[in-house]
Amino acid sequence: MQSYTIGQAARLLGVSPDTARRWADAGRVKTHRDEGGRRLIDGRDLAAFSTELAHSNAGAGSGSGEEEPSYTSARNAFPGIVTAVKLGDVAAQVEIQAGPHRLVSLLTREAVEELGLEVGVEATARVKSTNVHIDRT
Repeated sequence: MQSYTIGQAARLLGVSPDTARRWADAGRVKTHRDEGGRRLIDGRDLAAFSTELAHSNAGAGSGSGEEEPSYTSARNAFPGIVTAVKLGDVAAQVEIQAGPHRLVSLLTREAVEELGLEVGVEATARVKSTNVHIDRT
């Protein structure tokens, strides 16, 4: 299972590393230490925590401000963590929690297996659409 540093977790949750560290210190998310003494968060624990944050609307903090270069024409990128994978015989449904945003994608089972997507794995949902719907809140 993949584990994440506090900084990586912060980026995936859309908050500052200080906020993620405070949450870990308060016991809101379980951590363990690697051989070098760094605090790590298990991918499954981070996935569960990111879902909890989204439901409580507590994850709407400021991000780290760092973006990796994009090598795609799809400019709407949502880096996050896989929180659910439902496999069918041919198709699959993958949910990603990207900060306060939950994204769901339908793709082939083969693609899910080739990408190694499972709960707790870091992934980026990229959205490119010719139709954008806006609701008034």
